[in-house]
Amino acid sequence: MKAFFEGIAWLFEEILFLPYDLLRQIEASSWTLSNTVNWIFVLVGFSALIYWILQLNSFDKNGEEDKDPSAHSFL
Repeated sequence: MKAFFEGIAWLFEEILFLPYDLLRQIEASSWTLSNTVNWIFVLVGFSALIYWILQLNSFDKNGEEDKDPSAHSFL
């Protein structure tokens, strides 16, 4: 069982974290390049927020939104 967990540790340390080790090494030379993962997450989050707001507006314009105060069971 110990070998199984050591295998999992080796997989994460040597294979799956390799891109993050690379980003850590280039941090001193380029701050923007080393934070590309963060920028990608920010862009995905903003695009999801914009899509959600557009969907809410479309449901509101079509009259499909139930605005009754007792529409939800938790209210």
